[in-house]
Amino acid sequence: MTGTGTEAAQHRIDTSRPHPARMYDWFLGGKDNYPVDEELGRRLLDIQPEIKEFARQNRRFMRRAVRHLAGDCGVRQFLDIGSGIPTAPNLHQVAQAEAAEARVMYVDNDPIVLAHAGALLSGTPEGETRYIEGDVREPETVLERAAETIDFTRPVALSLIALMHFIPDTDHAHALVARYVGALAPGSRLILSQATGDFDPEGVAKGVATYAARGAVFVPRAHAEVVRFFDGLEPEEPGVVPLDRWRPEAGEAAESAGQDPVPIYGGVARKV
Repeated sequence: MTGTGTEAAQHRIDTSRPHPARMYDWFLGGKDNYPVDEELGRRLLDIQPEIKEFARQNRRFMRRAVRHLAGDCGVRQFLDIGSGIPTAPNLHQVAQAEAAEARVMYVDNDPIVLAHAGALLSGTPEGETRYIEGDVREPETVLERAAETIDFTRPVALSLIALMHFIPDTDHAHALVARYVGALAPGSRLILSQATGDFDPEGVAKGVATYAARGAVFVPRAHAEVVRFFDGLEPEEPGVVPLDRWRPEAGEAAESAGQDPVPIYGGVARKV
């Protein structure tokens, strides 16, 4: 594990403003969050009561995508940026259940994730799991440090799960993704999920305003804008679709039948 250690991380945690990783933890029923995160989370629930289910759907999408890549496609390296607070099963547990030798590098910019990073490092003896503190908006730094574990001459699955809707266009969101994809070898994959206002524009607009009122950024994107993240890549079936429509397992398909789509798009695509 790299970083400055649990005690130092705790001293750097900003509890005056909500943070996406801690809010996601709260939505999933975790305890590694603060009143400021819960307060915004509850306000969002007032607007969209299903938001906790959306968070669970996002985790299910991650598990299905990683199982597919590690099990069916033979991918053995995973770079998970915006990994968030550990929530079992974590990505490395899913990947290493399919291939014990899989390597996983986690990246997040919230010190609280570093404080709990021990849970991200309990991988298989055959594989390798590491965590670095880093920001997706600093690709050169992230890629340089990730190269300590990840061999970028071989295929890598780049995971950007529920991250890009916190990166505004002023931070050149699409160019950032293109920079990371450009560093990957042929045969690599991009896994990405992104919130959208396509299905409930009014409700999502209220959510955006609620985030902004508390000094936080939330950027829903239309389908065409999400597809653009995968420019130049070969999409895996069924393409970029609402999360519950991306290769649902039998029980999940029955559960979502007849329901409105989850307002988060997800997709997996291959670099050729």
